[in-house]
Amino acid sequence: MQAEEDDGAPATFEQSRADRPTGTAIRRGALGRCPACGSGRLFGAFLKPVDTCAACGEAMHHHRSDDLPPYIVITIVGHLVLGGYMMTDLVVPLSTWAHLAIWAPITVAGSLLLMQPVKGGVIGLQWALRMHGFGGEADEAEPVLPKRNTSA
Repeated sequence: MQAEEDDGAPATFEQSRADRPTGTAIRRGALGRCPACGSGRLFGAFLKPVDTCAACGEAMHHHRSDDLPPYIVITIVGHLVLGGYMMTDLVVPLSTWAHLAIWAPITVAGSLLLMQPVKGGVIGLQWALRMHGFGGEADEAEPVLPKRNTSA
């Protein structure tokens, strides 16, 4: 889809990206704010985004963050916990149970604390890149592949 300027002429790729800066949209989403205006709330519940922004009216119901936020959170928390475990084990030799008592709660708490900001950042990225209905077009289903001919 090509964005159009006010005079009806198609906008260039750079112009269409300039009106939705990616870094700003990701930052606003990570802070739990609407990526479009930055003032409305993005989440109505812990991980449930609002259908529309109360401040600017931007539709948020068609986002599709799916499994990307958990993968990002697993990567971040896994690296931090593994690095912390290895550094702790070099300095203070502890039993396996002591490490489990330290690092299991840190893993759970870190995952819960990061999940909403990461999901908001992913929604902000989708908005900035005009993905999944944020560009004005309908988000259509993937085409179905034709059936394979097995008679040959």
